[in-house]
Amino acid sequence: MEGTIETLSIKEWAEEDRPREKMLAKGAAALTDAELLAILIGSGTNQETAVQLGQRILRTVDHNLNTLGKLPVKQLVSDFKGIGPAKAVTICAALELGRRRNEAEPAKRPMIRDSRDVYQLFYPLLRDLPHEELWVALTNQSGHVIGKSRVSQGGASETTADLRVILKEAIVALASGLILCHNHPSGNPRPSRPDDQLTERVKQGARLVQVQFLDHLILTDGAYYSYSDEGRI
Repeated sequence: MEGTIETLSIKEWAEEDRPREKMLAKGAAALTDAELLAILIGSGTNQETAVQLGQRILRTVDHNLNTLGKLPVKQLVSDFKGIGPAKAVTICAALELGRRRNEAEPAKRPMIRDSRDVYQLFYPLLRDLPHEELWVALTNQSGHVIGKSRVSQGGASETTADLRVILKEAIVALASGLILCHNHPSGNPRPSRPDDQLTERVKQGARLVQVQFLDHLILTDGAYYSYSDEGRI
């Protein structure tokens, strides 16, 4: 009817404009404060979408999230049609988490400076295992560890490794450096021929994807062998 403004539900919007889909496609930083609030709210009313409801809430606090975080649950429910106790609690909980995050100390990432640092990083994970496991650690340009994961698990005397899996870990993390570490349950840290072959394959593969292969450590309970220390990388 002429003169009537039709309100579209979020499901009727273009997909790139829906808050949840937009976050999945572009990340949380691409969303406005109102769109983030809309995700918390979940649904709007017959008169306005969740995003419009979020915009209305923000206007009442001059778009200041600190001010919004001070509103109690009862006031959110009483002041805004479409906000019930459950939605108000969700908003308050999210803002409280944000406040606590600001107060929290940033997580300290271990730094790899030498083979001893690699040993200390993996020793708690590998020292008591009765079987071999191969792990990869990834570092940024400053040498801080940005991730570590197990890439294979074998028997008592050997493990197999897929070069593609190892390099994928580094590529996905946008790592600058890559470190391998595996254990020898026998207690002998000397590398085997398969260990040498794996090291050479990873060295060549890392060079192709422009990731620095920093070390391959063979760890036992109390000792280790470092390919880097031995000048073999």
